Amino acid sequence: MARFTLPRDLYHGKGSLENLKNLKGKKAVIVVGGGAMKRGGFLQRAEDYLKSAGMEVMLIEGVEPDPSVTTVMNGAAKMIEFGPDWIVAMGGGSPIDAAKAMWIKYEYPDCTFEDMCKVFGIPELRKKAHFCAIPSTSGTATEVTAFSIITDYDKGIKYPIADFEITPDVAIVDADLAETMPQKLTAHTGMDAMTHAIEAYVSTANCDYTDPLAIHAIEMIQADLVKSYNGDMDARDRMHNAQCLAGMAFSNALLGIVHSMAHKTGAVFADLGAHIIHGAANAMYLPKVIAFNAKDETAKKRYGVIADYMHLGGANDDEKVKLLIDYLRAMNDKLNIPHCIKNYGADSFPTEQGFVPEEVFLERLPAIAANAIGDACTGSNPRQPSQEEMEKLLKCCYYDTEVDF
Repeated sequence: MARFTLPRDLYHGKGSLENLKNLKGKKAVIVVGGGAMKRGGFLQRAEDYLKSAGMEVMLIEGVEPDPSVTTVMNGAAKMIEFGPDWIVAMGGGSPIDAAKAMWIKYEYPDCTFEDMCKVFGIPELRKKAHFCAIPSTSGTATEVTAFSIITDYDKGIKYPIADFEITPDVAIVDADLAETMPQKLTAHTGMDAMTHAIEAYVSTANCDYTDPLAIHAIEMIQADLVKSYNGDMDARDRMHNAQCLAGMAFSNALLGIVHSMAHKTGAVFADLGAHIIHGAANAMYLPKVIAFNAKDETAKKRYGVIADYMHLGGANDDEKVKLLIDYLRAMNDKLNIPHCIKNYGADSFPTEQGFVPEEVFLERLPAIAANAIGDACTGSNPRQPSQEEMEKLLKCCYYDTEVDF
């Protein structure tokens, strides 16, 4: 028996933020990140809509990119003191993910971060509050997913929290908010969405309910991501829908080792002065993982189906896989994303010598590989890597070498 879970209500289209006026409750907390939502006037509008619904409103501002366990615990403490019956998270994936984790701690104050990380082990929520998510970026789709990514900076590891309990009750997918994204963010979040859709389609947990969402998202991203990156706002609006469809697919079909590797390399080199941004990591690793997974016949056939829907050509599945890999690498070039860690600059742009030295990478490689194998996303990957294979795959992602194993 399988399960397919989405928010009860999803409002979409420009101006749909106004649906906040229809929420019923006495108190709402708004969780936001940096200043983009404030500068664009969206935070004030959200606050006004909630007040017009008769609610007292409190703000939790300043959630950082790659939110920390500390941020989650501090935010939850504020919620416990305020007592909201609605948690409204708006902005990029970071404030929404942080708010999901705060929600768990708010409802269960004795719950530890370790408790939260038990896959599909969260107790029943909604005893104190419901959750509304409003994305401003077109990639993570956390507004419709059962996932949250929180970083333990002491360990340098990003942990996925996975449970259908944290799927939001309401999602508001308003393209006006996405038009605030800077170009680099458009590229990274867009490739995150492409990775979500491709990994969902080849996941061992794919089904008839997730496949159409994944395929249509891939078609839309192929048509609109580069245009959106180059400033076409109509394409930007369509990308906001495409990433949400990809999220609906992967929240139910799960993901694979592209994400496992991205989670475990994102913050592990933070002591060198930068992170490997999640969407860029996915973009770099996706072609390598496709080559690795395509050694599995079922996965190869499904990659071939993706290539067919993308009209890439190819006389057989082997040719189709190669064309798909070549297409994604060319897309990375158009989005100014490097092909490998060795050439990943501290600013995320391609450079001859990236911020992660070879000797540091090799020293940390065994631990990174072990952590990636243990990541929650690995179990649904179509091919299960050994420690040796994961280390070899990560080396290919560092040096940009061919995957022939």
